[in-house]
Amino acid sequence: MSAHATVDLVDYDEAVRRYDPVIGIEVHVELGTRTKMFCAAEVEFGGEPNTQVTPVSLGLPGALPVVNGKAVEYAIKIGLALNCQIAESCRFARKNYFYPDVPKNFQTSQYDEPIAFDGYLDVELEDGTIFRVDIERAHMEEDAGKNTHVGGATGRIHGAEYSLVDYNRAGIPLVEIVTRPITGAGERAPEVARAYVQTLRDIFRALDVSEARMERGNVRADVNLSLRATPESPLGTRTETKNVNSFRSIERAVRYEVSRQAAVLDEGGTVIQETRHWHEDTSITTAGRVKSDAEDYRYFPEPDLVPVAPSRDWVEQIRATLPELPVARRNRLQGEWGYADAEMRDVVNAGALDLIEATVAAGTSPAAARKWWMGELARYAKTSETELAEIAVTPAQIAQLQALVDSGRINDKLARQVLEGVLAGEGDPEAVVVARGLEVVSDDGALLEAIDAALAAQPDIVEKVRSGNMGPIGAIIGAVMKATKGQADAGRVRELVIERIG
Repeated sequence: MSAHATVDLVDYDEAVRRYDPVIGIEVHVELGTRTKMFCAAEVEFGGEPNTQVTPVSLGLPGALPVVNGKAVEYAIKIGLALNCQIAESCRFARKNYFYPDVPKNFQTSQYDEPIAFDGYLDVELEDGTIFRVDIERAHMEEDAGKNTHVGGATGRIHGAEYSLVDYNRAGIPLVEIVTRPITGAGERAPEVARAYVQTLRDIFRALDVSEARMERGNVRADVNLSLRATPESPLGTRTETKNVNSFRSIERAVRYEVSRQAAVLDEGGTVIQETRHWHEDTSITTAGRVKSDAEDYRYFPEPDLVPVAPSRDWVEQIRATLPELPVARRNRLQGEWGYADAEMRDVVNAGALDLIEATVAAGTSPAAARKWWMGELARYAKTSETELAEIAVTPAQIAQLQALVDSGRINDKLARQVLEGVLAGEGDPEAVVVARGLEVVSDDGALLEAIDAALAAQPDIVEKVRSGNMGPIGAIIGAVMKATKGQADAGRVRELVIERIG
């Protein structure tokens, strides 16, 4: 069967019942340094094409590279956070291949001597299961430029009228993190892949080594997948789905490849070792090129760079500056806030952890902060198809809103109306309360006036209450709340109704 033959997909559940999926993930993170890996060209997202270049990043004859010390420091930070050994000495190598966005015709990378190796990362899945992913290596390298293929229907080189190359990205420092084969995930392989990359992204941000914005390509994942008959069988032939840049797509790409490869094997075909392209619009992968092995790149040591030999003292100084990592922070906050395991998982999965922490820091109780962010605001984010962190309300505003409730100036029902005003851009909660006239009616005189009107309208209820049946009192309270547009304190209304009837 050819690499491009169309196959009917096998149902995912059926595929993982009969085959054992093995995944491997290569994650590239773009480091947030001020300059490039081997030259002084500035790094800035969105610059005019080919304005952030030097003779070194363009590969001009006679231009010699110099290693970016801050990039080495960031690479060591990442290695330590991933429980890796840090090499006492390592070197750069030339990875030789021709492509228009690689101006030197080779990429300066690391091959047999990475800066960090033999690590692991414990990943928490949505149900709280901890899955350990073994890290083979984390090595430094430079990014390529960016090709833009103009004309044609797909945006790819095939069918394009012409191509443009922007070398602004060429030479930006990267760290590539390579896992060992991830076995034992079974049917949860897509979830493990997603959670692993998500955990890495969170670590990059905690370390402050990268903005780690996937939509900008700061973090890119290549997802390798193979199937084998049983967990005891030799590894199958893998495919590598390139540059998947969202968590959802990582999960879907794994699921698709499992179903596709199962179909190929079921028909007696052979899985081709190749790169594949992920198509966000159709949620499928298509064949790219037959995958090269390491020897095809003719690696050899970079003659223009001396080895990098970080001293043990320096490594330990870096280790001492590592911040609290995401898992430890989550465990600490859960203990401080008193959330149940399921509540904390929901908060993390909703992307609400930072928001709740900031709301608590502004003076709100953990329970109230969770109520707002996981209740009204989560529903609003879902209906407006917006990320929770992107909606037009701040933790400080939620803290102010809850303070208004706690002080008795508004009740929960009014607070929801105030929140509507904040989300509509009407200002802070205090301003919305004043502008909309939403403050609780606390003047007993005004309440008694509304109570007397309600009692006069329902004399039968008065008799029932006087005879000891308190059930119907709710109708009187409801009538008063309606008359005051929900701005009365229901507890105070109840007290006054009982006084009035008594």
